[in-house]
Amino acid sequence: MPHRTSLPESASMPQLHLLPPLPYDYAALEPVIDERTLRLHHQSHHAGHVRALNSLLEGQPQLQGRSALWLLLNLDKVPRALRAAVRHHAGGHVNHSFYWSGMAPRGPSARLDGPLADAVARAFGSIEGLRLEFGMAVRKLFGPGWAWLARDSGGSGALRVLTTEQHLNPAMHAHVPLLAFDCWEHAHYLRYENRRLEALEAWWSIVNWPEVALRFALTWRPRAADARGLPARGSRPGSRVAETRTEA
Repeated sequence: MPHRTSLPESASMPQLHLLPPLPYDYAALEPVIDERTLRLHHQSHHAGHVRALNSLLEGQPQLQGRSALWLLLNLDKVPRALRAAVRHHAGGHVNHSFYWSGMAPRGPSARLDGPLADAVARAFGSIEGLRLEFGMAVRKLFGPGWAWLARDSGGSGALRVLTTEQHLNPAMHAHVPLLAFDCWEHAHYLRYENRRLEALEAWWSIVNWPEVALRFALTWRPRAADARGLPARGSRPGSRVAETRTEA
């Protein structure tokens, strides 16, 4: 997720966080996301998080070379005076990097099938059920943040729809993110203004389901009880995360 240079350990120059290139052209997600919005979002907002994070880490050799995700998950190792800012900008970097690869131009990538489709059907009844829960979660999110499809990091693999405020990430609360929707106004305002639910509805047509399915396959294996069709027990819900939970 975070992107860094691959300098040798002996290099004297500290490793820096880099803005990852998009996996598609700025106009590739039209008409769902217009070119100007995507360009500003990537080159201004995401790039701003990267610049700020690098600036915050100046004079912090013990943190230089650490990934943005590591920083986000180890905030207790960040000096208290820098902690809130590192949380904000590391989270912005991690979340945006994850968000870009979860989208693709319309086409075969818009289809959901395979084991993830089966898990979604078990958890939400259908893809329409997932979309409904996403919409309800986004509607209840006041202010900026993110909406996610995630799963427990424990053996149950329970699927959840949840939201995080600002740039917090589900990994901070023992959840594994699979798909992210950016609820910040800058992600959709030029085209949809304050109609966030309209932006969400359009966004489903550019979800990169093969990428989401790969994330699911790489991070979940069913327990023996699940394989026998027995109900799985999820882990304790993390604090500070608004969530809707259904067993996969």
